[in-house]
Amino acid sequence: MKKIILNLFLLALGGSAFAQDAVSYQMPPKAIADLLLAKPTPAVSIDSKAEWMLFSERNSYPSIEELAMPEYRIAGMRINPNNFSPSRQTYINNFSLKNIKTDKTVTVTGLPSPLYAGSVSWSPSETKIALTNTTQNRVDLYVIDVATGKATKMNKQPLNVIMGGGATWVDDNTLLYRVATKAANLQPTRPLAPKGPTIQQNLGKAAPSATLQDLIKSPFDEQLFEFFATSQLIQNKAGVETLIGKPAIYSTVSLSPDKNYMMVRTIKKPFSYLVSAYGFPSVVNITDRTGKVIKTLADLPSTEVRPSGNDNVQNVPRGFDWRDDEAATVVWSKPLDEGLIKNDVEFHDAVLQLAAPFSSEPKEIFKTKMRFGGVSWGNSTLALVRENSRAKQMSRLSKYNPTTGALETLYELSTTDAYNNPGSPVTEKNKFGRQVILTTDGGTKLLLNNTTGASAKGDLPFLAKFDLASKKSEILWRSQPGSFEMVTDVLDPQKLVLLTRKESQKDAPNYFIKNLVLRMADRQITNFTNPYTQLEGVKKEKISYKRADGIDLTGDLYLPAGYNKEKDGPLPVLIWAYPREFNSAADAAQIRGSQDKFTTISSGGPLFFVTQGYAVLDNAEMPIVAKDGKKPNDTFVEQLKLNAEAAINKLSDLGIGDRNRIAVGGHSYGAFMTANLLAHTNLFKAGIARSGAYNRTLTPFGFQNEDRTYWQAPELYYQMSPFSYADKIKTPILLIHGEMDDNQGTFPINSERLYAAIKGHGGTTRFVYLPYEAHGYRAKENILHQLWEINTWLDTYVKNAKPTAK
Repeated sequence: MKKIILNLFLLALGGSAFAQDAVSYQMPPKAIADLLLAKPTPAVSIDSKAEWMLFSERNSYPSIEELAMPEYRIAGMRINPNNFSPSRQTYINNFSLKNIKTDKTVTVTGLPSPLYAGSVSWSPSETKIALTNTTQNRVDLYVIDVATGKATKMNKQPLNVIMGGGATWVDDNTLLYRVATKAANLQPTRPLAPKGPTIQQNLGKAAPSATLQDLIKSPFDEQLFEFFATSQLIQNKAGVETLIGKPAIYSTVSLSPDKNYMMVRTIKKPFSYLVSAYGFPSVVNITDRTGKVIKTLADLPSTEVRPSGNDNVQNVPRGFDWRDDEAATVVWSKPLDEGLIKNDVEFHDAVLQLAAPFSSEPKEIFKTKMRFGGVSWGNSTLALVRENSRAKQMSRLSKYNPTTGALETLYELSTTDAYNNPGSPVTEKNKFGRQVILTTDGGTKLLLNNTTGASAKGDLPFLAKFDLASKKSEILWRSQPGSFEMVTDVLDPQKLVLLTRKESQKDAPNYFIKNLVLRMADRQITNFTNPYTQLEGVKKEKISYKRADGIDLTGDLYLPAGYNKEKDGPLPVLIWAYPREFNSAADAAQIRGSQDKFTTISSGGPLFFVTQGYAVLDNAEMPIVAKDGKKPNDTFVEQLKLNAEAAINKLSDLGIGDRNRIAVGGHSYGAFMTANLLAHTNLFKAGIARSGAYNRTLTPFGFQNEDRTYWQAPELYYQMSPFSYADKIKTPILLIHGEMDDNQGTFPINSERLYAAIKGHGGTTRFVYLPYEAHGYRAKENILHQLWEINTWLDTYVKNAKPTAK
């Protein structure tokens, strides 16, 4: 591979000024590189009868050359202009099938090599599997026959998956998908000179906008978006392709349960320069299967005219969806408060429905006192309605009887209260092949599956029965301490035959069939082994400690293999964290996570450095809690200090962490946290801040869970911005950012300006700009290099730090 050159800011030796230099990619220590490049365990998809398993294998990371492929960044999307597909995807590179009953493995044949697959879906009878394969110049559709493993290419025309990937099964022989209407080489060509300036204007209407990236910026961008987003809907029946309707910019295409109608949302002009494509003006139509419009449900404006603030919505219909329990009935909601949650009304949303043949007026079926959050449908007498308040961090679940219209609250719960979360209803397929709520005991009870099962003992997933009359749960099964096991599917609700995924600190995750009634020995159906042998011997422990104000905190502590506290003494430490806001101190104090989970490697995580002699405190809790009637962020910096001090004191008291050799780091909001801690404390020897936002005035209409605007709380925005205190950042800070960051608010200019500000005030800093990377880093060369950067930074300023002068 040809050598790739990076422009990096390098620290000049001898205390001189910083210099900019050209540096080739570097490799971290072998133990770190081997961890990153370990072949990941295949993903598993199992049919509902637990007869067949599909194994999907992926390469660890694409090369920098793959990221450097042509790309257009328009309308909030990233497009490969050569093949009508998103430019940044994670592909499946190999498939295999295994019959669970016979243990026979079937090799999948007939797929291209190399394979770049995605959008995998089982057919209604689960005898076939559809998938896409992306090449440099087109996307194709393949179908695998499960029994034989033979794959067949289905399409003649290349697919267009820019506005939605893959295909929709109608029946086992019929698929719907979208195809490109023109060859990619016919795309508009950029003029040498524009016809005039690009102009935006607003004539007195409030239109607060989020800080989105990759938006349309010129009339030429508009032409490109229209060209690439326009597609033709196709029906493929037994290999014969038939056109459906006319070419359009299809935002969504959804089949009715009886397969006789389609709900089609199409984007129309004018295209917005302030929001992404899914916020452009659109029309929602009901059509028949030929594409003929039966009913126009809504003509919706651009979402740029939307009030800012949590729980505020546009004053238009929203959330159009099919009822899963009826043949062809559409449901949607509309605000009763003009979209403003502050308006004092008894009900904030109304929910309406309209049934085929769609010739009557919509019928209001119920109202909600909080924002409507969706419906899980069951049958003619049962549905579950969700309401929520993001500002209050509250949710409500109600039982709805579609026949009588009765709406009865089952429970209200804080969205941050993990201990009391009862779980999600188990579903089953109805006569339309749609997933609906499963009931037991004559329709009086639900099965609830909680795949987290948060508790004071850590996460212990469970399966429970919920009595709809008493509104109480009875736990049928719960994971036991010493392992982490969760139900992934209920194969037989009457005999309580379950499919579970089980792991422990030493055992890699594997799948089992469990029978709760017969209590037979669990049957293991996969045999995945540990892909991370370099971590064998590493000790993991969930530690608990208190903040100075009494709030309980936790973190996942990892210690190097063979470490002996008495013999080796305190270790250098890396603390990695991400702040969260809470309205309740009790919720903030809840234990999250499990020490019994198998340790897996994330390319963005800190665990690599336990191989280099560091104690790593991952997921260190950094709650920001509302106090004294104020909002959480009113004391953001103060609470960050309390969190950090508590973690350091705990590690020091354990005799494991050397309080004079501690680093802190994080990604995104965790990077924002890191820069704030270095600006306002002297607790750390170094910081690692990746892809953060450091100047909150660049996100003036709110950020994270803060819904006050800059103009409503200018002092808050100033105080929470580490950029405001760049002159105070004297602790060495390593800044890393992807040059093509696509995340809302974390524009690369954040790191550029913070680096310049710290440099301008004589601080110790280094700025690494990773080519072609978005908010999450993907290229193998870039990830390996940033691990080398972090390891070198930690060794220089933490592990081998000079003693603090007294």
